[in-house]
Amino acid sequence: MSGLADVLAIFSGTLVGFTLGLVGGGGSILAVPLLVYVVGVPSPHVAIGTSAVAVAASAAGNLFGHARAGNVKWSCAIVFAAFGAIGAAGGAALGKMVDGGRLLAMFGVLMVVVGVLMLRPRRSDGDADVRLTLASAPRLLPLLSGFGLAVGMLSGFFGIGGGFLIVPGLVAATAMPLICAIGSSLVAVTAFGVTTAISYALSGLVDWRLAVLFVIGGAAGGALGIWLGARLAARKRALTLVFSAVVIMVGVYVFGAAILT
Repeated sequence: MSGLADVLAIFSGTLVGFTLGLVGGGGSILAVPLLVYVVGVPSPHVAIGTSAVAVAASAAGNLFGHARAGNVKWSCAIVFAAFGAIGAAGGAALGKMVDGGRLLAMFGVLMVVVGVLMLRPRRSDGDADVRLTLASAPRLLPLLSGFGLAVGMLSGFFGIGGGFLIVPGLVAATAMPLICAIGSSLVAVTAFGVTTAISYALSGLVDWRLAVLFVIGGAAGGALGIWLGARLAARKRALTLVFSAVVIMVGVYVFGAAILT
């Protein structure tokens, strides 16, 4: 990779981290198209494997802050992540068998779906005391395991964090408050990213240099996004709407480019 590619990798990581910090989720879905169309990674599979490393590192860093704030429902999060990691391993194995162009086309469709889902307002209330216990297990365990497997498979297949699916999945399964779902989702995002990254790394489909540069850029961009987001808190919904539109447009472009090449 050239020096220009290194600069573009840092820039792309900064952009993903910035959007994550600014709108609070969804930014990692831009990682794969940025690696392919901006950085110039020739293989979609290498882009997916490399993005999985960056997503896992970013999620682990953000998890620390949410854990300190008490926003993580550990019992629910661990079960969701454990079953999701199984799904992610299966999804990653399946994704590597799909033609790169077809995989990008499907990724474009997913981006459009994600953009539409992000337009829906989120409820912030919920059961703040929910936890997985022997008494609640018969009700919560089937939901947590089912949602975890399904979301994990999508995450592994496309090499994405999946937070945009994990958060509503946790809310649907447990009725926990949104802030707890966001914090708890990072346990699963980390687990899914690590699982997918290991699967792709074992197949030689991770560019470690680009992954490190992407993570460095993401850390800087995330700090900037959080700083700006705090000052634009009153306009958070407007920012989310704009970002959703960007995700949809990029998704359409990725799909069109994939089917025309």
